[in-house]
Amino acid sequence: MIVAPRPIRTSKFRFSDGFDELLAGIFARPTRSLLTTLGTVLGLASLIVTLGLSRTAGSQIIDQFDELRASQVIVTARSSGNNNDNSGARLPWSVETRLNRLNGVVASGAVADVINPGSVRTVPVIDPSGDYEHTVPVLAGSAGVLDAVRGHIAAGRWFDQGHIDRADRVVVIGVNLAQELGIKRLDVQPGLYIGETFFSVIGIVDEAIRDPGFLGAAIITSSAAADVFEVTRPERVIIEVEIGAGDLIGTQAPIALAPSAPDTLAVAAPAIPQGARDRVAGDVNSLFLLLGLVSLIVGAIGIANVTLVTVMERTSEIGLRRALGARRRHIAAQFLGESAAIGLVGGVIGASVGVLIVVGVSAANGWTPVLDTWMPLAAPPAGALVGLIAGMYPAVRAARMEPVEALRGRN
Repeated sequence: MIVAPRPIRTSKFRFSDGFDELLAGIFARPTRSLLTTLGTVLGLASLIVTLGLSRTAGSQIIDQFDELRASQVIVTARSSGNNNDNSGARLPWSVETRLNRLNGVVASGAVADVINPGSVRTVPVIDPSGDYEHTVPVLAGSAGVLDAVRGHIAAGRWFDQGHIDRADRVVVIGVNLAQELGIKRLDVQPGLYIGETFFSVIGIVDEAIRDPGFLGAAIITSSAAADVFEVTRPERVIIEVEIGAGDLIGTQAPIALAPSAPDTLAVAAPAIPQGARDRVAGDVNSLFLLLGLVSLIVGAIGIANVTLVTVMERTSEIGLRRALGARRRHIAAQFLGESAAIGLVGGVIGASVGVLIVVGVSAANGWTPVLDTWMPLAAPPAGALVGLIAGMYPAVRAARMEPVEALRGRN
C-alpha cells in the first residue's frame, strides 16, 4: 500500500501583512505606545547624559588637577641658612628676565620670607592693648610673582618694576589681613607700619590659587626688603609652565638662574600624574555608567511589561490569526517587531534629548562638552536591541498559543 505524501501547507501570510499588523498594533493604543516609548527615551537619555556629563566633569576635574599639580615648578637653593648666608648658590631677583623667555614658561616670580620684620599695625605708636598690632607674615616679592601664583587684585594694583627700581615703600596686602586691619578702601591712601617703617597700601589680593598664604600676608618689593630688612636674595622661585613642559623647564631653569653652578639649585618639577589621572577618569566613568545601565534596565522592564499585557489583551486576535493561517513565527515576529520598533524610536529620541542636555549643562557651567561620537549613533540600535530582548518572552508566549484555546479565551 502506497501512502501519498501529505501536502506541504504553505502560509499565505506575507511580509507586508505582518508590517501592517505591526503598525496597527502600535497605533491601536497610541497612549500606551507613547508611554512605553517614554520609558526607553528616559533610559537611553539618562545613559547618554550620565556618560556625557561624567566624561565632561571628569575632564574638568582632570584639567584642574593637571593645571595645579603638573604646571608648577619650584626652584630653591640647596644651601640652608638665613637670607644673609652667602654659601652656595644665590637665586637672583630678576627671574622674569631670565625665565620668561624660555619656551613653555607662562609666568615666573621670586619670593622670600622676611624674618623678624616686627609688628604690622596701622598707627605709628604701639598700642599696649594690641588692637592695632598684628603679627602677620611679611613677604618680599618680585614683579612677576603675582602672576606666578595666579593671584588676583581685588582693589588697587600690584607693584611693578618701577616701584622695585626706586625701592618705593609700598605694600600689597591680602584680603584677610585687610579685614583684620579694617582697610576697605584705597582711595583714602591707607598705610601701615611694618616694624618702624611706614608703607603705603597700593593693592589688596583676594585670590592666590598656588599660594593661599598671600591672602593673610603683607607683600613688599624686593628692593624695599633689602633696604629695610636686609633681605638680599629670594628663597624660592615659582614658575608656572604649560602642561607637559614641567620636565623641560625643570632642566633649563637652574641653568638660566645660576649658569655657573646649576647643580646648587634644587628643582621640584612634578611629572604629569598619568596614573592618578586615569584612575580618576575610570572611577567617575564607571560610577555613571552603572547609573545609566540601571536606568536602561528600568526602561527595558517597562517595555516587557507593556508587551506582555498587550499579548494577554490580544489573545482572541492571536487565535483568529492562527486560525486564518498565521504561523507561530509570524505571531512572534509581530510582537518582537512592535517592541523593537518602540525601542528604536525611543533610542532616537533619547539620543537627541541626551545630547541636548549634555550640551546645555556644559554651556551653563562654562565647560567644554566631552561626548564620544559613537554614543548618540549607537543609541537607536541599542534601543531596538533592548526592545527586542524585552519582547522575547511575550512574543514566545504569544507564539505558543493554540488557536482553539486563544479563540476560547475570547468568550
